[in-house]
Amino acid sequence: MRGIVMLLMVVDHASLAFNGNRFALDSAGSWTPGTALPPLEFSVRWLTHLCAPTFVFLAGTALAIMVERRLAKGMDPGQVDRDIVIRGVIILLVDPVLISFGVRQLTFQVMYAIGAAMILMALLRKLPSSALVALSLAWIVLGEIPTGMMWDPTQGSSSIPAAFVTAWYLTPDLKVLYPLFPWLAMMMLGWVFGRHLLDAREGKARVSPAVTMLIWGGIALSVFLVVRYANVYGNMFLYREGVSILQWLHVSKYPPSLSFMGLELGVLFVTLGVLMLIEPLVTIRQNGALLVFGQTAFFFYVVHRFVFDVSAHWFGLQGFGDLTTTMIVSLLMLVALYPCCLWYRSYKRAHPDSVLRFF
Repeated sequence: MRGIVMLLMVVDHASLAFNGNRFALDSAGSWTPGTALPPLEFSVRWLTHLCAPTFVFLAGTALAIMVERRLAKGMDPGQVDRDIVIRGVIILLVDPVLISFGVRQLTFQVMYAIGAAMILMALLRKLPSSALVALSLAWIVLGEIPTGMMWDPTQGSSSIPAAFVTAWYLTPDLKVLYPLFPWLAMMMLGWVFGRHLLDAREGKARVSPAVTMLIWGGIALSVFLVVRYANVYGNMFLYREGVSILQWLHVSKYPPSLSFMGLELGVLFVTLGVLMLIEPLVTIRQNGALLVFGQTAFFFYVVHRFVFDVSAHWFGLQGFGDLTTTMIVSLLMLVALYPCCLWYRSYKRAHPDSVLRFF
């Protein structure tokens, strides 16, 4: 599943760097009511919306599996917490250091959200799964209320403090597009699912992970349909302006609305459930591209983002092409990345106690 969204992510970042016709008005703060939605550009952008929720949810899942296994082997809980915090700090710093250098603008995006959420999980992991689900759903359902108190989308950017926790901030000098709390909510759900996977492996789960995903997915997609149909609360002020499919899908990612999270998590859960059902029926190739990319996600992300950003912003290639250019560049990057990721996976496995365990 993570490998699938890595492919979509390359397309999105290639478009961000080189597509002069890119459409990315995914916030009430940047949207002008009545603006036309270009079908092809919008559809490509919408497909890539799946990337960040999947990335964050599965980061929580993978971290939970790793932590619970270490604790079961008798590892000191304090050391486990330190490792979580160290890993979170490293991931968080990718945006203000590496990505900001590439785009020549101080930037806090998905890596900031993942890293900061991971740091908080060192504390939140001590809560039972029921409490984590309750906290997560509380923000997903009610988050628009505190966000609206801190941000007026008709004025554009929120304040900088608000942007780091609930809203967003965008100027030529600073970009904060991934507020902590909504993405932390998604990571908490991922953590709970990681625990569920371990319980299922030990025969403790009454419902299989695949069926769990399908149930969660059905509920999430139902929430999306109800909220988008009502077209009032839950859209983070980015309302549906008609009955076309594009208008139904034009949901707020910055910051994530209830309709956005219902739609994207719903698609994620259903897809993941289906993949888990068909996995026993197909042959899993250990060197298959999707598996290799999914197992080297951090390395994959850093390399392709750095190459794209530096090419666009330091060598004058930003927006020089179109959607065709985007697809060609994406394919070339994927071909180049595959042997690199294959090598990185092998090297990391050969050095399990090195600093690479944090990446």
